[in-house]
Amino acid sequence: MAVQDIGIEAVATKAQTRQFIDIAYELNADDPHWVPPLKSEVAKLITPGKNPFFEHARVQFFLAVRNGQVVGRISAHIDELALQQPPEQGMGPGTGNWGLMEASDEPVMHALIHAAERWLTEQGMTRVLAPISMSVWEEPGLLTKGHNHSPMIMMGHHRADYQGWIENLGYAVARRLVTYDLPLEDGFPELINRIVASGERNKELRIRKVDKKHFDRDAAIIMGLLNDAWSSNWGFVPMTDSEIAHAGKSLGPIVHEDLIRIAELKGEPVAFMMTLPNMNEVIRDLNGSLWPFGWAKLLWWLKFPKAQSMRVPLMGVKKELHNSRIASQMAFMLIEYIRRDAVAHFGTRYAEMGWILEDNQGMVAIAEAIGASVNREYLIYEKAI
Repeated sequence: MAVQDIGIEAVATKAQTRQFIDIAYELNADDPHWVPPLKSEVAKLITPGKNPFFEHARVQFFLAVRNGQVVGRISAHIDELALQQPPEQGMGPGTGNWGLMEASDEPVMHALIHAAERWLTEQGMTRVLAPISMSVWEEPGLLTKGHNHSPMIMMGHHRADYQGWIENLGYAVARRLVTYDLPLEDGFPELINRIVASGERNKELRIRKVDKKHFDRDAAIIMGLLNDAWSSNWGFVPMTDSEIAHAGKSLGPIVHEDLIRIAELKGEPVAFMMTLPNMNEVIRDLNGSLWPFGWAKLLWWLKFPKAQSMRVPLMGVKKELHNSRIASQMAFMLIEYIRRDAVAHFGTRYAEMGWILEDNQGMVAIAEAIGASVNREYLIYEKAI
């Protein structure tokens, strides 16, 4: 089937929006490792006014249609904040993105990507960095290794075919992101235990839990540290106040005080670690809907959470302390404190750390020191247009 046999429609109606959401469930129905996200959450992601990403981004969604049937989708978007970043950090002037792609076959994927490229060109872009769905803080990269197990909460999962289909259009790898699998039950090597014990003797250093009664305050502290700690990282785009507030509200139901901690040095917040129970364990069999009985299952889990697996999506140390001895010490303390409580209070057996840039030497060294191993790879591609 040729590309010219495929029609591309710009999403403009509520009916098309529903089709944009539903096609992912149709195309991934036979993949036992794909976890259907809640459709209500997908709708929030792609709706202006419900996702603060739209406050600083231009976005267009497309559907691919063949013989009257929707056979694929893609988003094309331009983050105005990303355009302001230094080009050497990956984003920068002229850089647009596409993502949220799903396609029944290679010609459909090519037709969708061509449509996204045309739209980006019309908007004045000269380069594509993709896939990013939609903010770099959401689901960046294409899954290229790790298809044989289900993704953790807030991580993407894609058909293995997609890699070849994308690369056949001349896309080159810009960055490799990895996640690490970390067994928790048996603890860490004795060297790590000694480092943690040494930190506990430092009277100027305190590791505290977040306070759910004041979570807005602690969320702002964490996101402030994040914007500082990650500011020199490849692909960095600062989170706005609206996005920080939105993240705090969205994550509130799965926030547990003993799983998110802040390190304070001389009374000043300087590092943090966020861990989330893997909600995918609960929603994987709901097929995207809480009705008729999924809501009860989810509410029970939120009230009495147990999770064999958890994810560490975010961790950071204040930039001025990077490469210092105390930075790695705080990291090990945060990890160990949360590990203990995850095992004791949630019955957790393993965690996933990431995503992590493969050239982030500090985080890679920490992951290897505690016995973690790479279990998933995501690629971000680039192409001049």
